[in-house]
Amino acid sequence: MSESSADRPPHRPSRHSSVLPHQTPNLRDHYSIGKKLGQGQFGTTYLCVEKNDGKEYACKSIPKLKLLCRDDYEDVWREIQIMHHLSEHPNVVRIRGAFEDALFVHLVMELCAGGELFDRIIQKGHYSERKAAQLIKTIVGVVEACHSLGVMHRDLKPENFLFASADEDAALKATDFGLSVFYKPGETLSEVVGSPYYVAPEVLCKLYGPESDVWSAGVILYILLSGVPPFWAGIFRRILQGRLDFESQPWPGISDSAKDLIRNMLCRDPRKRYKAHQVLCHPWILDDNVAPDRPLDSAVLSRLKQFSAMNKLKKMALRVIAENLSEEEIGGLKELFKMIDTDNSGTITFDELKDGLRRVGSELMESEIQMLMDAADIDKNGTIDYGEFLAATVHMNKLEREENLASAFSYFDKDGSGYITIDELSQACREFGIDDVRLDEMIKEADQDNDGQIDYSEFAAMMRKGNGGVGRRTMRKNINFNLADALGTEEH
Repeated sequence: MSESSADRPPHRPSRHSSVLPHQTPNLRDHYSIGKKLGQGQFGTTYLCVEKNDGKEYACKSIPKLKLLCRDDYEDVWREIQIMHHLSEHPNVVRIRGAFEDALFVHLVMELCAGGELFDRIIQKGHYSERKAAQLIKTIVGVVEACHSLGVMHRDLKPENFLFASADEDAALKATDFGLSVFYKPGETLSEVVGSPYYVAPEVLCKLYGPESDVWSAGVILYILLSGVPPFWAGIFRRILQGRLDFESQPWPGISDSAKDLIRNMLCRDPRKRYKAHQVLCHPWILDDNVAPDRPLDSAVLSRLKQFSAMNKLKKMALRVIAENLSEEEIGGLKELFKMIDTDNSGTITFDELKDGLRRVGSELMESEIQMLMDAADIDKNGTIDYGEFLAATVHMNKLEREENLASAFSYFDKDGSGYITIDELSQACREFGIDDVRLDEMIKEADQDNDGQIDYSEFAAMMRKGNGGVGRRTMRKNINFNLADALGTEEH
């Protein structure tokens, strides 16, 4: 249940209630469902194979009978939006699509065949410092990406990280965003959610923010190095007391630097606890012991910078693509826009953009922010409206999809001739409110055969050019003590 919906009356959905705001094709028309891969609290995950090309995916099927109230439906819808919002990150399981029928909601995702981080810890006992540092760098990198995109995970634990394959050096990917929420900087939440071993003390005190994710990551680091959780017997009392055991084996043989990082991640005062970026800059994490002198670009900032380098035709095309994306694909960006648009005017001013970027760690000069503002403000009216924000911050992978390129091309090719002419470009510029353009130069930037017009292959090549990489209710319904069972620790 999200904070925003806490004041709504509970409601038992009818048999015909829907999670998705639109009808979807039938899952089994496109995928063959195979063996069961895993069982979660709300859904069952199956192997599924796309009928067209034989590619394998994982399908999480959530029975709608288990969704008992409106909040449950909204939680699943938010999970889908957040997965789309984050799924371009290399260490987040990528969602392929969502399907819904009368009985189930199905989430089709990339298949991670290497199993859970949890299972590898049990198998190994504990990791070397170097390997633990690599894993926690990945985990906290996901936390930093979540926070820079306005998302709090709220259920970080080794069971929710999967290896892409069985290889020793396989990529580690975050999954299960069923408890994740969108949040605004400075906002505090009160709902007690998460998994007992990993829950931060301020969550138990019902007043917390994104710092609680760093605590959970700190618990994971403690387990990676020692094989046991820092707080277990009488778990909640011990979390609130916060005393760490660095005396038992194997801690005497572990470096002071590793212990220093854990102390700063498991600091009981969330205001003094390390932020995700500080963890990533810690000498124990960095291979070369040289911390960067400023925070990494947030996801919003790196996307704005990339957008600012595009030509005008590409910017207009990206807006066409952004406005045609599905609600689940852009739901996260809508929440991000609302986070920056603090006066809820429907437009972002220079001051709001400056404050928004500062809140996610940017240290840009005003002149640099003005350049980003000018780049995103396509119609030059001095503010960034929702459509302009979507165009400037949507991930490049959406731009490169064939069906999106084709629909953008057809928007400009008004007469369907297969070419964008200078007259059609002029008409599109008028529709976008753009008047300070050299149409002949816009054509030339894409017109490879110099025939004075742009065909589809020229348009697609221009759009793809230069798009380098840009940097369930565990506690509420079923407290999960798996790690205690597996490690032989005392149950509470």
